[in-house]
Amino acid sequence: MASEARAVDAAAARVGRYRWVICALLFAATAINYVDRQMIGVLKPTLKAEFGWSESDFATIIFWFQLAYAVGYIGFGKVVDAVGARLGYTVAIIVWTISHMAHGLAGSITTFAMARFGLGVGEAGNFPAGIKAVTEWFPQRERAYAIGLFNAGANIGAIVTPLLVPALVLAFDWRVAFYVTGVFGVLWLVAWLAIYRHPDQHPRVSAAELAYIRQDPADPVVPLSWGRVATYRETWAYALGKFCIDPIWWFFLFWLPGYLFDRYDLDLKSFGLPLAAIYLISDFGSIAGGWLSSRLIGKGWSANAARKLTMAICACLVLPIFFAQGISSVWGAVAVIGIATAAHQAFSANLYAIPSDMFPRGAVGSVVGIGGTVGAIGGMGMALFTGYILDATGNNYSVLFAIAGSAYFVALGLVHLLSPRLARVDAKA
Repeated sequence: MASEARAVDAAAARVGRYRWVICALLFAATAINYVDRQMIGVLKPTLKAEFGWSESDFATIIFWFQLAYAVGYIGFGKVVDAVGARLGYTVAIIVWTISHMAHGLAGSITTFAMARFGLGVGEAGNFPAGIKAVTEWFPQRERAYAIGLFNAGANIGAIVTPLLVPALVLAFDWRVAFYVTGVFGVLWLVAWLAIYRHPDQHPRVSAAELAYIRQDPADPVVPLSWGRVATYRETWAYALGKFCIDPIWWFFLFWLPGYLFDRYDLDLKSFGLPLAAIYLISDFGSIAGGWLSSRLIGKGWSANAARKLTMAICACLVLPIFFAQGISSVWGAVAVIGIATAAHQAFSANLYAIPSDMFPRGAVGSVVGIGGTVGAIGGMGMALFTGYILDATGNNYSVLFAIAGSAYFVALGLVHLLSPRLARVDAKA
């Protein structure tokens, strides 16, 4: 089996690697997605000081983003299955870029919530379209690795944001920061429309590489409606996993800047580097998690064993975050939180790969959309709960870190309970 895996790797090197150019485009889009998404968290201390927001006020703005994300995710899942990744991604980035730049015009909780709502609708298209593109461009054995690579763009965006945005605020103001970063989305859209095509139609894809991409058994040509997809246990294995872990990532993304700012008495100039370091560590986790399961599959492991072993390791690596509140050193906290966020990204890369393991290509976008919506619903509850806890306890994060430390074991347990073998669904039944 090992010799067969080496032969396939050698063949992959010969047939061409244009599919990795597509992966690089998805990486860039995800990085831009997270710059736009995280800016509200990085600017939280500035905006709280200017507008006098409480933690619950901030949570309300986040809630509206996540409500839109929940609605948009399930909608884009179906849209992407219907029109394909190219057009679906185009619509998504147009909506989210316009909404992102609209933040520069906001001046109250209501107008910020409106801008965040639009951003949530558009940004919801990123992962359904991205995973659809990976499903079209990569064989099963490479999908988790490809997803891990493009998902690593989230961490690059999260690294860039605390380094770039404070500089823009200090040089100009926070409104200009929204306008300048909005240009990134426009430039990416030009590149996407110029480069992306389905592999069957792409002039840069050789016949050998196309055959490599299509090496898996052909999907059954059976239409799967959204309603039918929702009846499968396998759909809910993915969706409930997302329900458990997505709220934790939202918590990290939106509240970590404020946590570092308050807990370690940092300011706009000094909190960017620790925050960037956390997401730099996360980037390693995203790539390593996808690489590990893909490597195990290449060595002959089943997708079920490879994905779940990797996810179990990740769940264990999150556990030390239980003690984060008690760490007095900012760099000690960076290490513990960074390992936890890296483990989240590795866990997430494998969870994102599960729909393509179990469903035909024509249903992957719908499954991802349902899962993203369920995850965003969990995030809505987590946002309101976080605001309440922090206002009630005087910004003590212990309860929140305890929830984060246990969520991944619950997620893995639910995935295994509902899909013990990650078997492909019988679409003809």
